[in-house]
Amino acid sequence: KYHKLNTIHDIWPNLNIYIHGGVSFEPYKDSFSKLLAKPISFVETYMASEGSFGFKAHPNDSGIKLVLNAGIFYEFVPFNASNFDEEGNPYSKVQSVLINEVDEHTEYAVMLSTCSGAWRYIIGDVIRFTNAKEHEMMIVGRTKQFLSLCGEHLSVDNMNKAIEVVAKQYQIAINEFTVIGFSEANYFAHRWYIGCDDKSISEQEIAASIDKALCELNDDYEVERTSALKSIYVTLVPNKTFYDYMKSLGKDGAMNKFPRVLKGNAKDKWEAYLNNLAH
Repeated sequence: KYHKLNTIHDIWPNLNIYIHGGVSFEPYKDSFSKLLAKPISFVETYMASEGSFGFKAHPNDSGIKLVLNAGIFYEFVPFNASNFDEEGNPYSKVQSVLINEVDEHTEYAVMLSTCSGAWRYIIGDVIRFTNAKEHEMMIVGRTKQFLSLCGEHLSVDNMNKAIEVVAKQYQIAINEFTVIGFSEANYFAHRWYIGCDDKSISEQEIAASIDKALCELNDDYEVERTSALKSIYVTLVPNKTFYDYMKSLGKDGAMNKFPRVLKGNAKDKWEAYLNNLAH
């Protein structure tokens, strides 16, 4: 708007590749593509302050290919009740496997040692190998960002895919979201706070679409929706509210990501912030 242009290509006509990482790009891809005048290539990377871990070598590859010759020694800890408590904290003695021992059916927390001094450090990402032979993997969540109040085992990957489905179904841009779980009349419920400035779709419609998508993605979730997990709620929140809240915590800026799941004190602070805005 400032430059009175229609697309990014009006400024950078030779733009042909976009390299991204840090958060799942799929929920944003359609709205981002509307800013372009022509198709471009997207390359996903996997990196953190501890190092550069991998990249998608080809658009048709099943996942991100781990880089195994860059001074990082990887171990993979099965993300299960034997190694982690209910809050996603690792026990003092976890059982890990090496890269030649992984399979494509287990979710693993990444543990690494580096030549910079990190020693058997669990970075918090949960991955699943899509091609164990080629060392290709996808990030499916975080050790502390999942919901399983009653056995629904809802991962961040499930959440991202459900949001992607809803954004495409209603042709809306969803830039931020977070999910909380709580007890309700002897049962359990989820509430989704969704960052969307388009108010043409009702919260009830979005809740129904999210619920349907999750039932198709996650068998455990579908089972619990017929028993202990009774309700799914959606609250639409202006995108600016998410950013203002992060700023109030001293965490503004592109390097700070809004948690996809809020629990405990973090959940209480977020809801108190919203209540203060409402009054």
